Amino acid sequence: MVAPLLCRAPGALLTTSSALLRVHHNYRAVAVAAPAFSRFLSTHVTNAACEDHEPGFLGSVETFFDRAAKISGVSEKSLAGIKAVDSVLSVKFPVEIDQDTHVIIEGYRAQHSRHRLPTKGGIRFSDEVDLQEVEALASLMTFKCAVVDVPFGGAKGGVKLNPKKYTPSQLERITRRYTMELCQKNFIGPGIDVPAPDVGTGPREMSWIMDTYRQFNPQDVNAAGCVTGKPISQGGVRGRNEATGLGVYYGIREFLQFPEVQKMTGLNGSIAGKTVIVQGFGNVGYWAAKFFHNNGAKIIGIGEHDVSVYNPNGIDVEAIFKYRVEKGSFRGYGNVEIIEKPIAIMERECDILIPAALERQIGLKNVKKIKAKVIGEAANGPITPDAHDYLVSQGKVVIPDLLLNAGGVTVSYFEWLKNLSHVRFGRMSRKWEEAGKSKLLKLVEENAGRQLTPQERRGVIHGAEEHELVYSGLEDTMIGACEETRATAVAKRTDFRTAALVNAIQKISTVTTQSGQMFL
Repeated sequence: MVAPLLCRAPGALLTTSSALLRVHHNYRAVAVAAPAFSRFLSTHVTNAACEDHEPGFLGSVETFFDRAAKISGVSEKSLAGIKAVDSVLSVKFPVEIDQDTHVIIEGYRAQHSRHRLPTKGGIRFSDEVDLQEVEALASLMTFKCAVVDVPFGGAKGGVKLNPKKYTPSQLERITRRYTMELCQKNFIGPGIDVPAPDVGTGPREMSWIMDTYRQFNPQDVNAAGCVTGKPISQGGVRGRNEATGLGVYYGIREFLQFPEVQKMTGLNGSIAGKTVIVQGFGNVGYWAAKFFHNNGAKIIGIGEHDVSVYNPNGIDVEAIFKYRVEKGSFRGYGNVEIIEKPIAIMERECDILIPAALERQIGLKNVKKIKAKVIGEAANGPITPDAHDYLVSQGKVVIPDLLLNAGGVTVSYFEWLKNLSHVRFGRMSRKWEEAGKSKLLKLVEENAGRQLTPQERRGVIHGAEEHELVYSGLEDTMIGACEETRATAVAKRTDFRTAALVNAIQKISTVTTQSGQMFL
């Protein structure tokens, strides 16, 4: 059973289902009905920190957009087109659980902006997925890609289920059926829409998606590029798994170098010795904590959905990660304080706070208790607009999600390029580089009168491998995007989030203006 789908021609969006009627015509909202379709993700998990009047996720994204739009210098007509969601797919389909049981699965895919193709965005499996969440995440993806100069439009997908309640074989059937719906509605393809992992999904699900796409498109030689975040054996790129967490590290490291940030926070420009709390210990939180720990920071707090842990003397990131994988929880881990109210970990004293879990984790209920000097948004939308304003007014540095967690889509871009070129990064240049370095080193040794040891020689002439090139490309991307954001913040005398959005809006407007639009 498939819910009706209508794709927006420029100037109109129509999405319908039994519970929702939402019409945009000439970029103006005409009607919004169906209170029964209120956002399912607004549960105790995302409401614990927020007052009732604070906006939901989509409302927060739109509020931040409107603020940036006012000082962007972009025309109202262009702004309306940039803000609107281009098209939405809503599907329902039955899946056999056992011989006597079928369940109806709900799935969504939103393409926010097709000013550049393909569109790009993850697919999450969560029983709290709904259309509003998917639209908000798709919008954020558009701006995120623009901020880091990744030539994609924004998209997002979600399947409403708790993956822990299904067996691997059941999840495979669900994933393949959802992908079949995307294929049939032309919502997936290397040049159309390229999904990636998100909450509740990973390389395994991306492999199933790619294989299903190939079955429907056997003639597509670039089929591997229909999805990113795949295992290496299936065309993935080395460095993708840790990309978002590494991007978080690079971004915060760069901001600490800025004199105005040092003045606001009283921190020096070094990572070493900084105290860090990470809320959320999934893929992003774990890798962010690991990179900070490896570079001399002290991880003093880690939050998870059931409990949090705290130790002012530092926590061994690798040891507690292995413990949680084995035990399923932090409970029982030695030499730490167990905090039964997980969200309370963010209220502890620290230099850097990294919310890496869900949206709406810092709201008006807890924002005045936040003591961190720098808040780096590794998650999407963890701070509400009112809470953000309070933090900024108190001299806190908030590094926004659309910049800080863009490492994932940046390296997904690299993987997509690898799939289209059909060659591993470094394969055609590594030995040539090593040969050139070897000749140069030989001349240096002859003139210096000293021979290097084999270990020293290997270190000097080593040619870049794929993961090293990926790290280098990600670091360069993050440095450039941070500097652009800083420059706009200074020029506009505004906060870093608004500055990043201004940059994104201006870049998107430039693309749409210079390319022109059909059917105005």
